[in-house]
Amino acid sequence: MTDGPVVLVTGTSSGIGAHAAAQFARSGARVVATVRDTTRADTVRRLAGPAADRLDVRALDVTDEHGAAELVQAIEADHGGIDVLVNNAGRGSVATLEQLSTADLRDQLDVNYLAVAALTRLVLPGMRRRGSGRIVTVTSVGGVVGQPFADAYCGAKFAVEGLMQSLAPVVARFGITVSVVEPAAVASDFVANAVGLPGAGPTDASPMPADLPADYHPLLAAYLSRSAAAFAAAQAPEDAAAVVVEASTTTTPRFRWQTGTAARAFAGLSLADLDGDRVLGATRGWLTAD
Repeated sequence: MTDGPVVLVTGTSSGIGAHAAAQFARSGARVVATVRDTTRADTVRRLAGPAADRLDVRALDVTDEHGAAELVQAIEADHGGIDVLVNNAGRGSVATLEQLSTADLRDQLDVNYLAVAALTRLVLPGMRRRGSGRIVTVTSVGGVVGQPFADAYCGAKFAVEGLMQSLAPVVARFGITVSVVEPAAVASDFVANAVGLPGAGPTDASPMPADLPADYHPLLAAYLSRSAAAFAAAQAPEDAAAVVVEASTTTTPRFRWQTGTAARAFAGLSLADLDGDRVLGATRGWLTAD
């Protein structure tokens, strides 16, 4: 078995992470695929098929900085270093600020921002010494367009995009490229795992959260109806994962990648919106029932 680049991918039990790890393995990379619970690694192994022997599945809770440090040390000892880091693990939240406690806000920052910063910081010294490396962070179109009832989630994703955009020109001096990948709606377990709603994640039939004042109920109902329609036409996770792999391996890297036409159009609302009117003009309409 020939040696390929060593790729560390977080959050590989399902969705984009599982497909990306499998695609890397099938392309010849040596893939360290992390999951919180190693008994949930069947999906990524199945997707990798005959290349499953290129997967090194390891346990990691990305919010455990000590565990992350031990993991990076072990990978460097076992594989000689990390060539590509894919920060994929994340968690959603559906709630407006009046519902959110400081602990709720910290939870989103811990998973979607601070954990990404910590793991990136851990791999940078080895990449800098070798004079090469790729850091690819799966953010969201919610990292460029603030969305109703995604206050904590979008806040954390905006933060991680700012972090990565600030880091990129500095580490480029050491041969390290930094990119963000911005999916729109993707068919995965992400919706079901979003916190803030009773039941199995945001759909147009979700009951109202007990802590949400009645004034907000029609607004949330309209938003959930719109979200249900978006996820009904969601992108396949393997297609989004292919963009992650491309961003990690291309010979012409760039900072920002969207995973498809819908994501490009949506992110474009904000990236060319100098006064903010385009974004607010679009998102205000999400709160009105059709």
